[in-house]
Amino acid sequence: MYNSRQSFYKTPFGAVPVGERVIFRVKPPQEIADPRPVLEIFPIDAGEEAVVRVEMRGQAVPGGTACYTCTYIPQEAGVFHYRFRIQGSLGEFLLLRQPDSSAGVNQGGYWQLTVYKPFTVPAELEGAIFYQIFPDRFYNSGTPKGELPSGRIYHQSWDEEPVDRPDAQGKFLCNDYFGGDLEGIRQKLPYLAGLGVEVIYLNPIFEAHSNHRYNTADYRRIDPLLGTEEDFRALCADAKKLGMKVVLDGVFNHTGSDSVYFNREKRYGEHSGACNDPDSPYRDWYSWIHWPDSYESWWGFVTLPNVNEGCEAYQEFICGEDGVLRKWMEAGASGFRLDVADELPDFFLEKIRTAVKSAGEDKFLLGEVWEDASNKFSYGGHRKYFMGRELDSVMNYPWRTAILRFLRLGEGQELQNAIMDILENYPRQVLGVLMNCLSTHDVPRCITALTAPDMAGKNRDWQRDHNTLTADQYYFGRHMAKLAALIQYTLPGCPSLYYGDEAGLVGYADPFNRGTYPWGHEDEDLLDFYRKLGSLHKEEPVIRRGWFTPLCFNDSFCVYQRYLTGKKESEVVLIAVNRSSDYQEIPWGRPLPADVQELMVIGGAEGIHGLHPRSAIVIKGKDPAEIVGRL
Repeated sequence: MYNSRQSFYKTPFGAVPVGERVIFRVKPPQEIADPRPVLEIFPIDAGEEAVVRVEMRGQAVPGGTACYTCTYIPQEAGVFHYRFRIQGSLGEFLLLRQPDSSAGVNQGGYWQLTVYKPFTVPAELEGAIFYQIFPDRFYNSGTPKGELPSGRIYHQSWDEEPVDRPDAQGKFLCNDYFGGDLEGIRQKLPYLAGLGVEVIYLNPIFEAHSNHRYNTADYRRIDPLLGTEEDFRALCADAKKLGMKVVLDGVFNHTGSDSVYFNREKRYGEHSGACNDPDSPYRDWYSWIHWPDSYESWWGFVTLPNVNEGCEAYQEFICGEDGVLRKWMEAGASGFRLDVADELPDFFLEKIRTAVKSAGEDKFLLGEVWEDASNKFSYGGHRKYFMGRELDSVMNYPWRTAILRFLRLGEGQELQNAIMDILENYPRQVLGVLMNCLSTHDVPRCITALTAPDMAGKNRDWQRDHNTLTADQYYFGRHMAKLAALIQYTLPGCPSLYYGDEAGLVGYADPFNRGTYPWGHEDEDLLDFYRKLGSLHKEEPVIRRGWFTPLCFNDSFCVYQRYLTGKKESEVVLIAVNRSSDYQEIPWGRPLPADVQELMVIGGAEGIHGLHPRSAIVIKGKDPAEIVGRL
């Protein structure tokens, strides 16, 4: 009856810019005489009181099945819901969306149409390989750090485990350090180049008084334990020579209570900061319940006082001509990843974008959003990240979850739906720069997530007791992680490698996922795999920029294609992953192209027709353009 993912029923596929002509087609059940279908579409925030009804006209189609069509041209940006209402000989009924975007009668949800104002993202970042670094744990250059602050734990050996127990008062202070620094990252740039890295994303590097540095103490100063501003400039300059960009973590929703601005702990003087001086220039930055001892804070953590983004002085400090954003981009940064972007109001995100793009359209703005960011609802409304005035893209946690669940639990159809939902809901330019992660500093590492007991609902003590893998667990998890990475690297967007995953690091959530990179003790087989995968991704334009079509997703297989269309023929890359424990013939679900070239095999394949247990294959060929359906 209808499927929004098939070009016959909806053209073009996915999100559209304002003013783009959208054609809808439906096929009412044949038993209905004289059907009269109507498209009903309305803004996601307005509800049915704002519905627009568009009558659909019948037309003949091959095979004799009645088909009805209409054209809709959106005049404003927004996220819209739609459905079809059909009247006929059997009465009135609705066509509603099923999980795979097909139609059901009188049950299901609404389809989504994302409409955006045209905007550009940095074209050179489309499909770029990201590498995320937790600075304290990557590499210690041995550069003297000067006088070290008191109250901190300094590990004597790089190979020790992060502190994972509370202090005598039961608090987790995150105050243990290994000495990783910016100069260490600079020295390892050739190593990153060997992995194909094009964007280095750094967790916070500004002065702060914890090892994660999400409690900013001074936005205008590099944390002394990491180095100096000169070190940062040198890192960016040398990265640029190797074709890499540096993206910084911007934590602009809250500061640390132990900061120049708040100064609750009086590190910066007895009578300075918003918490001590009623006339402090920073007092209006914060939302006071009762000054000075009661204030709004991030998720109730009193050490993380919330910033009032509506304060013009704060906006100017971050986004102004001499603001924080411009300062660090002038020093060499190519953009920012915004921490908890869903807790930053839209008007502030617009100001951040204006400031970032003022330094050049090649500057990048990425948001931390854990759900489908196109229809994210937070703080009383649907967000407007992709309407053309806010983010370039987001971290893609939905695909991470779906990939891991497919490999671990066999949820193939759910993986296909997760992929297609994002492709359908996000603007095309956003899709090219999605940050597709398998591990980050906020989730268990990939190998652990694929082989160890599920940590859902488990506390830190349980994680500590189960954090070490047996040899069998590790080698099974490592193999499954290769399959996961192959999927990650061959989907649209930017694969993001969390430091040390390529070397075999394991661990549950913070702090177990924040161990030191094992220099000299890397898993060489895994490291070699990631180098080859990086080369494949960089050298194949089809994988980097091609369109996507699913071919077969079930509890054993995911099979899909990437392709670029030309005037006479199309270049096609096909990917098949068998996550089952049995040999399987590959359900390509389409005629294979001529002159097939094998690009990569994991685990073992019998030609291009069958895969051994837990194996994968990537092949490439040429197709006549008319054979390839376009999504």
